Amino acid sequence: MAKKPIEEMSFEEALAELESVVDRLEGGEVALEDSISLYERGEALRKHCEDRLKSAELRVEKIVGAAGGPSTEPFEAG
Repeated sequence: MAKKPIEEMSFEEALAELESVVDRLEGGEVALEDSISLYERGEALRKHCEDRLKSAELRVEKIVGAAGGPSTEPFEAG
């Protein structure tokens, strides 16, 4: 079965596949070339999830701002 293109995945689908990739890599039973391919796909999945989260955050900020609510500032762990 062919893998679904990342850009067509929902956040939840991408996160689930990313978790699977991490599990396989941490298991250590994957050949070197397959590990590299998995890592590359995992990085693309991570970026996709990050982009989807940022998009959702911007949408929420617009909704809150349009409703005259307080503005939000990014959380910075320190």
